[in-house]
Amino acid sequence: MVTLVAPKDFSPVEDAETIKKACLGWGTDEKALISVLGNRNSFQRKLISLAYQEIYHEDLIHQLKSELSGDFERAICHWTLEPADRDAVLVNAALKKAKPDYRVIVETACVASPENLLAVKRAYRFRYKHSLEEDVAFHTKGDIRKVLVALVSAYRYDGHEIDEDVAISEAGLLHDDIYGKAFSHEELIRVLTTRSKAQLNATFNRYQDIHGKSITKGLLGDPVDEYLSALRTAIRCIRDPKKYFVKVLRTAINKEDTDEDALSRVIITRAEKDLKEIKELYLKRNNISLNQAVAGETHGDYKEFLLTLLGKEKNQALN
Repeated sequence: MVTLVAPKDFSPVEDAETIKKACLGWGTDEKALISVLGNRNSFQRKLISLAYQEIYHEDLIHQLKSELSGDFERAICHWTLEPADRDAVLVNAALKKAKPDYRVIVETACVASPENLLAVKRAYRFRYKHSLEEDVAFHTKGDIRKVLVALVSAYRYDGHEIDEDVAISEAGLLHDDIYGKAFSHEELIRVLTTRSKAQLNATFNRYQDIHGKSITKGLLGDPVDEYLSALRTAIRCIRDPKKYFVKVLRTAINKEDTDEDALSRVIITRAEKDLKEIKELYLKRNNISLNQAVAGETHGDYKEFLLTLLGKEKNQALN
């Protein structure tokens, strides 16, 4: 369930005018920007962007970038983008880092539905004039390139049907590969990157039933081995995305220096999907609400924006 509750009745023209007014004068009215954009769904934000362009002959994202800075600027600009375009921007930024952040690529490929992944790839191609597959291959190498390119190239069947015989057979295949340390075997990548999520979950369950431990435990190895880590991330994203995102949030918040990129990414990309369930699971696993954790590790307009997307909770001291 979503945490964002957007108003049913709104005027994109009035919202565009409010945003323009907030950007005039010596200082930007950040609270006005949060009040408008932080409480509009993706369709409404698109209409506001179109209205802003039509009235002022300016791109709304460009205007926001010129007025704001830091974590708040990045977060609100990412939020204002259409979802597929936002994912394309996030993946490109992850690839352009000195050390590419494979987690963002794996999340995008493994959590999204086949149609949503296709939309992201179209948006990526339109924005950057390269295919996503092309850029992933260019910015990575070795075994991790094999699995990442295969993941972003996949168009999985999205149904719920499973074949138990295939699940048992492929659970054995995966165990043989993992037991033999043949982590880069073509069959391992084939199964992980082409089977439907329902079929993969059946295979993961049979693996645990037969061998007495989860498949991710079998993939434990050198903690700095990005390839093994990417495989574990892919499996976790397919097996239980909400549990995976709780772990990403906890890690981001508990770092000595908060990982604002990861924190923003999860809250922004899940606010209109399943952030409410992620919040509930976060509280259950950490004995502190996500709102409280975010409030304690962020500050200023950035904090207020994230809390707006999270949905402020009653009877909770967040200041």
